[in-house]
Amino acid sequence: MAQVAMWDRLKDQARNLQQSRGGQGTGGPGIGGPGAAGQGHGARPGSGSGGGTKAQLVGLLKSQLASAKAELKSGAYRDASMAMCALVAAADGHVDPSERQRMESMIVDNDVLRNFPPEQLRQRFNRHVDRLTADFQAGRAEALQEIAKAAKKPAEARAVVQTGIVIAGADGHIDQSEQQAVREACAALGLSAAEFGM
Repeated sequence: MAQVAMWDRLKDQARNLQQSRGGQGTGGPGIGGPGAAGQGHGARPGSGSGGGTKAQLVGLLKSQLASAKAELKSGAYRDASMAMCALVAAADGHVDPSERQRMESMIVDNDVLRNFPPEQLRQRFNRHVDRLTADFQAGRAEALQEIAKAAKKPAEARAVVQTGIVIAGADGHIDQSEQQAVREACAALGLSAAEFGM
């Protein structure tokens, strides 16, 4: 029940952001377009009724990120996003090789992250995952330090959190440990986790 309420709050927040950007063009039919949500996971953005689906929410967040793509080209956003993705991947304390490979694929296929060379993304993501799997507490502190560097630009800070939610929700759900990772990232960035329904 709490998770459903979280998704409803996130969906409402995503719609409000779309409207405040005047982004009806970016939030309309394009949300369910190619590459929107649930890549390879069997999710259909138009499925479900009433409160919408997680796939639709991830699609909304992807759409918001895409509308800000031109602004998200800094090294701080790149590095913080890779630390965020690693934190989400290792949220439950371990990352098996297939999960790492799946996350890498989602990262390099992400429209906004295509602003950066794939090898830069892989290198930074894997460095953080290696640290997290070798010593979770030290790796977590290091990742949060990297994430905090994006706090100087509020738009980038929010985009880092949105990127983490998009990656975490790509499989159709966000578990408790992933939600906790998002909350910790919000704290490091000086953002309210409630803004993202966490």
